[in-house]
Amino acid sequence: MLLYLAEYLARFHTGFNVIQYLTLRTIFGVLTALVISFVVGPLMIRRLTFHQIGQTVRNDGPQSHLSKAGTPTMGGALLLVAVTVSSLLWADLGNRYVWVVIVVTLMFGVIGFVDDYRKLVLHDPKGLASRYKYLWQSAAGACAAIFLYMTAGSVTETQLIIPFVKTAVIDMGPWFMLLAYFVIVGSSNAVNLTDGLDGLAIMPTVLVAGALAIFAYASGHAQIANYLLIPQIKGVGELAVFCGALAGAGLGFLWFNAYPAQVFMGDVGALALGAALGVVAVMVRQELVLLIMGGVFVMETVSVILQVVSFKLTGRRIFRMAPLHHHFELKGWPEPRVIVRFWIVTVILVLIGLASLKIR
Repeated sequence: MLLYLAEYLARFHTGFNVIQYLTLRTIFGVLTALVISFVVGPLMIRRLTFHQIGQTVRNDGPQSHLSKAGTPTMGGALLLVAVTVSSLLWADLGNRYVWVVIVVTLMFGVIGFVDDYRKLVLHDPKGLASRYKYLWQSAAGACAAIFLYMTAGSVTETQLIIPFVKTAVIDMGPWFMLLAYFVIVGSSNAVNLTDGLDGLAIMPTVLVAGALAIFAYASGHAQIANYLLIPQIKGVGELAVFCGALAGAGLGFLWFNAYPAQVFMGDVGALALGAALGVVAVMVRQELVLLIMGGVFVMETVSVILQVVSFKLTGRRIFRMAPLHHHFELKGWPEPRVIVRFWIVTVILVLIGLASLKIR
C-alpha cells in the first residue's frame, strides 16, 4: 500500500524512491510488525484475561505445567494482526505471491480460531473435531497448491530442488500439487505440535522465517540467483517483506510469551504460522531446506507418530510423553533448559540450511 503512495510522491520528490528498495521495505516490515505487537499485545492480554479465555492443562502432563492453567490463550491473533497489517503496508499488493501467503495464513488462522473458541469459550474439551480440522486444513492447502500450479509461469516454479547438489532438480509436473499440499498442511501441524512450552515454537518460527526471507530475496533477484545456481522466480522476492513481518511479529509476541509466559498463541497462531512457513517454502522452491531448518518441528512431529504407532502395535511407549519436549521435561530437564536447547538446535539447522545457498 505504502509502495504505491511512495511511487506517487516520488513525482514531487525523488527521495521517496528509496521505498522501492525491497531490503528497506523488509526492514520496515519487521519494525512495523514489532511495534504493532508491542502496542496491541498488552491490550489483547487484558481483554483475554477479562473474558477468562485461559489455558487448560492436562493432569497427566508434567506437574510444572499445572501453574499455567488460566494463562490467557488465543494470543496468536496478535501475530495475525501484526503480520497482515505490516505486509499490506510494505509489500507490493500487485504481487500474487503476497496474496497467496496472506490468504493461506489467515485461512489456517481461522481454523485454529474455531478450534480455540470451542475449547476455551464454549468449553468443549474436544474443540473442533480432528476430522473436520484436517478437512478444512486440507481444503485450504489444496486450494493453495492448485492455484500455484495453475498460475505457474515456468517449469522452474514446479521443480523440486535438491539442496547441496548442483543443478539437481526433479520436474514434478502435476505432482507438485501433492507436494505443496503436504508441505503446507504438514508444516502447519508440526508447528502446532511444537507449541507446548513458553516460547518454544515462536523462536524457531522467527529463525526459519528470517532464513526464508533470504531465500526469497535471492530467488527473486536474477543476478544473485544465477550466481548461487538457485531457481530465479520472478516476483518471489516480495515474500521477503512477508517473512520480515512474520519475524518481527514473532519477536514481539516472544516479549509476552517468553518464560514464564503472559500469553499463549493457541491454535489460531500455531496453525497459521506453520502454514505460512510451508507455503513460503513452496513458493521459493525450498521444501527440502525447510525440512532441514525446521528440524525441531520435524522431531516433535515424528516423536508423536512413533509414540502412537508403538503404543498401538506393542502397547509400549517409546518416549515418556510425546511430543518430544515433554519427554525431556519428564526426564528432569527444567522447562527453560528444554526451550533454549531447542532454540540452539534450530540456530544450527538454520545455518545448515543457509549453507545450501553456496554449497552446491
